[in-house]
Formats: sequence, C-alpha cells, structure tokens
Amino acid sequence: MSQNEAEPTAADFVEVRLPAAGAYLSVLRTATAGLAARLDFTLDEIEDLRIAVDEACAILLQQSVEGGVLSCVFRLVDDSLWVTVSAPTTDGRAPERDTFAWTVLSALAGEVESAVAEDRTVSISLHKKRGAGLGS
Repeated sequence: MSQNEAEPTAADFVEVRLPAAGAYLSVLRTATAGLAARLDFTLDEIEDLRIAVDEACAILLQQSVEGGVLSCVFRLVDDSLWVTVSAPTTDGRAPERDTFAWTVLSALAGEVESAVAEDRTVSISLHKKRGAGLGS
C-alpha cells in the first residue's frame, strides 16, 4: 500500500473462513460480488473479480491439506478491493507463475502475488482497482 492510501479501518475488513472444499466456493463468489458492488465496481469488473477469486481458490485447493480451512480476507481501500486467499498445504509450494491459471488471474485481477508461510500455508493476493480495466 502506498503512503498516499489511507490505512483501512476495521469496517473495511472482512474475513471468511470455510472448509477447503470446492462445494463452499459459491460463498466466496457471493461475498466477492457483494463487496465489489459496495465499491461501485462495474458488472464486468465484479464478474472478473469473482472468476479471479474462484481461480485462486482452485489453485490452492489442489494442494490443500485434507480437512483444512480456506481463509479469504477482503480489504476495501478507497476504490480498490484487496483479496487474499490462503490455505494450509501439503507441500508449501507457491503457484507457478508461467501457467494458464496464473495468466487468467493476472488478466482478471490486475495485481497478483503469492506467498508461502513457514507452516506451508500458501496465500494468493489479488488487487483490483475500480475503473482500471481488464488486466490493469
């Protein structure tokens, strides 16, 4: 976050924790759409972000620990939505950046990053700014 952006308040923070299973991803898609709409994203931007969150979760679910918890943190900052999805994984590998899935994430969300914690929890962070256009 740049020095010009205001630090988010507690009201600008939403965390959703659910079982690391594909059956629960509709909850995250709905939350993503609702929060993006709150920031006045266009319908196309909302759909892009929903697909990006879904794709990030799919990447994590491929290596998630059985019975693990998928965590999704949303931060609303000015005209941007920051989304970080994380899950404990079996091998703690960061997603490959030269895959089709990563290309889709980058095109839909704008900024995409990944991280691996010492406990092998893998996170994928997306940053979508309202009005930035596809792939911005």
